[in-house]
Amino acid sequence: MAKKPVTSRSGRFFKLAGMTASVAGQYAGQKARSLFSGENDEGARSESYTRMANRITDTLGEMKGAAMKVGQIASQTQDFLPREFSDALQKLQKEAPPMPFEIILEQIETELGKPVGELFEYLQEKPYAAASIGQVHRARLHDGTDVIVKVQYPGVDESCDSDLKQLRLALKLGGLLKMPKESVDQLFKEIRERLREELDYENEARNIALFREFHKNDPWVVIPSVIPSHSTRHVLTLILEEGDHVSEVTPERYDQATINLIGHRMFKIMADQLFRFQCIHGDPHAGNFAYRPDGSVVMYDFGCVKKLKPEIVEAYRNAVTAALAEDYKALDSYLIDLGARVGSQPAIDEAYYAMWRDILVVPFDSEQPYDFGESSIHKSVAAKTSTVFKYLDSFKPPVESIFIDRMIAGHYWMLKRLGVQAAFGEELRKYLAEPPSP
Repeated sequence: MAKKPVTSRSGRFFKLAGMTASVAGQYAGQKARSLFSGENDEGARSESYTRMANRITDTLGEMKGAAMKVGQIASQTQDFLPREFSDALQKLQKEAPPMPFEIILEQIETELGKPVGELFEYLQEKPYAAASIGQVHRARLHDGTDVIVKVQYPGVDESCDSDLKQLRLALKLGGLLKMPKESVDQLFKEIRERLREELDYENEARNIALFREFHKNDPWVVIPSVIPSHSTRHVLTLILEEGDHVSEVTPERYDQATINLIGHRMFKIMADQLFRFQCIHGDPHAGNFAYRPDGSVVMYDFGCVKKLKPEIVEAYRNAVTAALAEDYKALDSYLIDLGARVGSQPAIDEAYYAMWRDILVVPFDSEQPYDFGESSIHKSVAAKTSTVFKYLDSFKPPVESIFIDRMIAGHYWMLKRLGVQAAFGEELRKYLAEPPSP
């Protein structure tokens, strides 16, 4: 039996306030213990972080909405929170427990102004998918068209700002934000703007039209089209376009050549959006992509789309070009342009840049196919994370490009799960050599 969700603004506030008080109490207790013991016990601190992380994750998962969405974003950036939190928040990436069906029916009828029976030949009770701000149900229109209906949870839109304020307070009182206030302000402003867009399904319908236009010459990119008559700000009805989840891409149905073809197409989708369209699909996780045995890639969920400033794309292009060329002086300058490096701090030791370059450019530095299925780049990155502390004052999370980093990390994990074997160096260099988009 699904729990009755917290949909009122006051109910959500008190639920989050209880979480905040618990986290603040645990943090104060941990600080007091380390003060009296005179030791900075790494193990005890990690255990305390894990307890706080589990409390926050459990609350956000139950509440859904803006707070849960921030948790999902936070789980993908190590710059934001300690590792224990990123690990715990990974749970929020998995499918959320569904809302009771009667609430979904009420929301559809309120939004579309007609009984569900007049709107659809049938609406399946079991959700097709459930996520942080809404869930999806299969349905059929009276003309026989198979569709999916994306329904936003009631109360989520109205409580977005108060959810964000309360979550930020919980992270602050728990001693968990590892960034200067200016960066935290920037980060939460960016997240709020993306969430505001994502909560507006009319905006998502416009994004879908935009990306269908972007990919109009790529017949192997499948993006579901919108049914305007059955869509509003909080309900979005789309033509049903099915494909296999990454877990269903098995050797029995997909040979290695097809998997590699899909890998090249995933790379092209990512590089086109970054360098040519300067507008990226900002939520690249396994649930938002599907695949077909003919090599087609199906893309879902265009609520979170980030339009990039041309100067940010150009700084990113220049930084990658400099890194590949091992020109670390130029790389340092371009990272300042990108907003990732604090310009007032001294230049960075070139050996530090060389270390990260040698880890991150492996798939692009050889003409031989790289086996993403066997890749350990993520482990190499994790092993070197402690070196970041030496230059803590020299770098800051580049808020303008946080969604680029998120997109690249998301695609890396998808290529790994698919087991792609491909060399992307030549393709990447073609994109880098192109003149900037107008």
